[in-house]
Amino acid sequence: MVNLNVSLAGVALKNPIIPASGTFGYGREYAELYDLDILGSFSWKGTTAAPRSGNPQPRIAETYAGMLNAVGLQNPGIDAVIAEEVPNIAKIFHGPVIANIGGFSIEEYAENCRKLESVEQVKILEVNISCPNVHAGGKNFGCDPKAAAEVTRAVKAATSKPVFMKLTPNVTDIAEIARACEEAGADGLCLINTLLGMRIDIKTRRPVIANRTGGVSGGAVFPVALRMVWDVYEAVKIPIIGCGGVSSAADAVEMMLAGAAAVEVGAANLKDPYACKNIIEQMPALCEKLGIENISDLTGGAHHG
Repeated sequence: MVNLNVSLAGVALKNPIIPASGTFGYGREYAELYDLDILGSFSWKGTTAAPRSGNPQPRIAETYAGMLNAVGLQNPGIDAVIAEEVPNIAKIFHGPVIANIGGFSIEEYAENCRKLESVEQVKILEVNISCPNVHAGGKNFGCDPKAAAEVTRAVKAATSKPVFMKLTPNVTDIAEIARACEEAGADGLCLINTLLGMRIDIKTRRPVIANRTGGVSGGAVFPVALRMVWDVYEAVKIPIIGCGGVSSAADAVEMMLAGAAAVEVGAANLKDPYACKNIIEQMPALCEKLGIENISDLTGGAHHG
C-alpha cells in the first residue's frame, strides 16, 4: 500500500495534489462534479483587499499546448471571501486550505494575511508576489530580491501561519529571489506562476488579449517550471510546491523528483475538471510500478542519483 501523505511546513496533507489558484475558484463549481475531500488541499482564487472586476475582455486565448490569460485578479475582496466563501468551503472540503493572497503594497499584503489569522481552515498562506508594486513604478514585487524579502518579512510579522511565497518565472535568476524569501523568513515557496506572453490576430493586426500581454500556462511551460523547481531546490532548504503545466500523475512524480514536496495543478483543471481527481487516483499504481512506498521519498530524488 503506497503512503501518499506529505507535509508542508508542518501541515499534513493526505496526498501532494493541490488545484492551483486561479483555476479552482473557491471550490464551488468543482464540488458539483466530485467529492473535494479526495484532494490534498486546494489554493483558492487570488484574493486582494478590495473587490476587483479584472481586466477588460477578451482576456483569455488559446496557445500551443496551453493558454494565455490576463484575468487580472478578479475577486470579491478579502472581507467578502471571509464572510461568504469561507463558510461554504467548510461545507464542501474538510481538509487544510491554502489562501492565495495578492496585494499592490506591502501594507495590503500584511493586512490581508492578518485578517486570515483567525480563519481556522486556512492552514497556509500562499503570497503571490507577481503583483505590481504601485509604490515603485509598477515593477512586480517578485522581480526584485529586496522587494520580495520586504513582503515576506511584513507577512511573517502579520501571521503565525506558514507563509509560502509564490514566485514569478519572469526573472533572470529565480533562485536569487527564492534565497531572498528564505532569508526573510518564508516557510516555503510555490513556483512557478505564469510566463509572460502574447498572441496577435493576423487579420486585425492587433494583440488577441485586450491587455496586450498575459500569462502563459499549460503543458508548454512544464519543462521551464521543472527546471526552475530544480534550481530552487538546490538553492534553499524550505519546502517547494511545484506548479506549471502538470497534467498527469507522471508529471507530478517528475516535479517531485525535481524537488517539489507537493504539486499544484492549474490549467489542466480548465481543460478537464476531473484532472486532479484522476491524477490522485492514478498515483498509487504509478508509485507501485516505480517501487515507491512513501511518496514523500520522491522529493528531490533526481538530485541524489
